[in-house]
Amino acid sequence: MILITSANGNQGKRLVPKLLTSGHYVRACVRTYESAKQLRALGVQQVLVGDLADPAFITHAMKGVRSVYHIGPTLHEDERAMGFSMVDAARAEGVGHFVFSSVLHSIATDLIQHEIKRDIEEYLLCSGLEYTILQPANYMLPSRMKAVFEEDVFRLAWSLDKRQSMVDLEDVTDVAARVLSNRERHAAATYELVGPGSFTAHDIGVVASNVVGREITVERFDVEVFVRERFGGLGPSAGQHLLRMNLAIASYYSNHDFVGNSNVLSFLLGRPATSFDEFVRREYANFRQGLKTLSD
Repeated sequence: MILITSANGNQGKRLVPKLLTSGHYVRACVRTYESAKQLRALGVQQVLVGDLADPAFITHAMKGVRSVYHIGPTLHEDERAMGFSMVDAARAEGVGHFVFSSVLHSIATDLIQHEIKRDIEEYLLCSGLEYTILQPANYMLPSRMKAVFEEDVFRLAWSLDKRQSMVDLEDVTDVAARVLSNRERHAAATYELVGPGSFTAHDIGVVASNVVGREITVERFDVEVFVRERFGGLGPSAGQHLLRMNLAIASYYSNHDFVGNSNVLSFLLGRPATSFDEFVRREYANFRQGLKTLSD
């Protein structure tokens, strides 16, 4: 049995169908009953609804598990404690393989979410568990293409001139599925998962313009306004954590490039990693198909 946390998030909802297709028995952890409903519709054999901040829930979720894929809730103020509790519960249960979704360059601890994941990496390393650590670059998120396709603008929270490496979530979850399916080959490995190239916001605008056939402008948005508008309903403690995290991201990425190399990802996939151009073309085709479906 494979336990997947944050199973209906960006990675989970892409990874779970791949594991099911490969014949794995999946236990999925989610926060809401709506997420549980969506996963059950995919055919997930067990879905648990609960809070990973509760060690008792983690202990319950870990029972009878052979392998774990832990995707921490990056925006949660207790992400570090959750990660430690997951490792402790896996060790107590005798789990055979703990796969951790970390982040590219977790040693860049000026970034709050990187520091948290670096600490969990170290805790896992010292746990005695058999482990694999995946370190994906910034995701190529379909949601970030919405404004590109609908408003002809790409928005970013940091300097438009600094370079970023990115990675396609389909590639990340293809690797995760392979790692979870072949413990012996991937034990004690730490893999950087990075797509080809690196891009400024202006580069992204050029790629998107070429795909959609019209000019895509780029602009920077205010982090504090974004956090207030999107997460204003959270409590003061969680809201302050989110604001600190997002301000740290904007500051770091405005002062430093954040780049990696795609060799490891291509090696693991057995094919070239997905390029940003390929990603935009795929998502634009999906967008246009969605419009066609609505009009039919």
